[in-house]
Amino acid sequence: MHEVFLQQAIDLAVNNAKTGAGGPYGAVITKDNCILAASSNQVTRANDPTAHAEIMAIRLACQKLSNFQLRRCILYSSCEPCPMCLGAIYWARLEKVYFACDRHDAAAANFDDSFIYNEIALPPSERHITMLQISLPDAMRPFTDWTKNSNKEPY
Repeated sequence: MHEVFLQQAIDLAVNNAKTGAGGPYGAVITKDNCILAASSNQVTRANDPTAHAEIMAIRLACQKLSNFQLRRCILYSSCEPCPMCLGAIYWARLEKVYFACDRHDAAAANFDDSFIYNEIALPPSERHITMLQISLPDAMRPFTDWTKNSNKEPY
């Protein structure tokens, strides 16, 4: 069954690549062997750099389940998820990910995320995009208020 769902993700990616509607990526999310959501990359169509196939599928699946967590769900992606999508996968708490191509295959097609992987490992002050921490007296207030709030929904 995994091959069938992964092939559907690849088919979404192929269609997107042929039509020029977005990048050559597709993703499918299942639960109990039923498709919850499927999407292709929509970065250029939506003018949204976060509209990767995996992110779009996660958004759709969460809406369908009316939940911000996708426990017991599986993601099938036409390619190894990038660092942004990897973060979303962990936040969504997907159970498992199957992918077809890897990051090196993507890099060969000019979708190279290695610079992001390298940037993540650097201290913020050493990254190519300047990132500076400013200490303000109220900086910790959101966290202290969150900790004290008995009505919060932890995630």
